Amino acid sequence: MLQLGIAITFCSLAFLIFEVLRHKRSRLAAYGWFGLIGLAVAELLMLRGCEPVAVYFTPIAWTCYILLADAAVLAIHGHSRIHDEPRRFVSVVLLSIPLWLVFETYNLRLQNWTYIGVPEAWPLALLGYGWSFASITPGIFETADLIEAFGWFRGAAPVAFSRRTQRMMMAVGAISLLVPLITPQNISRYLFAFVWIGFVFLLDPINYQLGLPSLIRDFAEGRRSRFYSLLISGFICGWLWEFWNYWAAAKWHYIFPILQRWKIFEMPLPGYLGFLPFALECFVMYVTAAWFIGRLTRKNDNVSAGFSRYPMNQ
Repeated sequence: MLQLGIAITFCSLAFLIFEVLRHKRSRLAAYGWFGLIGLAVAELLMLRGCEPVAVYFTPIAWTCYILLADAAVLAIHGHSRIHDEPRRFVSVVLLSIPLWLVFETYNLRLQNWTYIGVPEAWPLALLGYGWSFASITPGIFETADLIEAFGWFRGAAPVAFSRRTQRMMMAVGAISLLVPLITPQNISRYLFAFVWIGFVFLLDPINYQLGLPSLIRDFAEGRRSRFYSLLISGFICGWLWEFWNYWAAAKWHYIFPILQRWKIFEMPLPGYLGFLPFALECFVMYVTAAWFIGRLTRKNDNVSAGFSRYPMNQ
């Protein structure tokens, strides 16, 4: 199973590299080369067990990857998040931490994963946690930008969701998020799938009704690119997360009570499907959170996975 995971991960990376080389219009920016070289050096040091790289390898790898992916988007499309609006990109990074802590809070009840190899000194542990959590949303969004920059997706027939349908979606989302919290813990440990879909159904209709970027609005306007790019981003990022995590000295370890014999890296095989809706959740949760703190208004569509100047808005 390990060989299968390595093969899928490397095929995903080779696919991205091929498409970048096929579509790029300019040279890779300096920070992209820094990310590429940094990732290669970090891999080498991690495999040799060199500290502190081995312990902090996951956030180091993701930081380098995010720089590289953003530079690739810039080389293809002529603009990117870090290059054009670094302050707004920083807000994505900072919001990523509390957004992931929502899932950590659920995990206190569901007990689906745990962390091993984390430094005992709490400042060093907090550094690792915070740095890792800060890379989650940017990693999803940068990969989605890159997928969108390839220009695969065209418009489609509009699909409208009625008010009644939207209310039903919100009800499904609310129930999905509530059920794991109110059922006995020995049962709730099996209900993790509800958490990975709940926020999409609950928040996206709310975002739409607030006039914010939303998947519902995209479908109503005949756009599918954001939806498909996020799904593919979730798939690719899922394999990268598990691949880099597997070799790191400090890492997460899945302990949910099913399919433990079917692991690829640390994740049981069916669990990789959860990364697809998780990418959608990253988008809808970020939109809601950014609006709530005043970083996004109804007239401002300049949001992750929806920049009017960026490929994900085409």
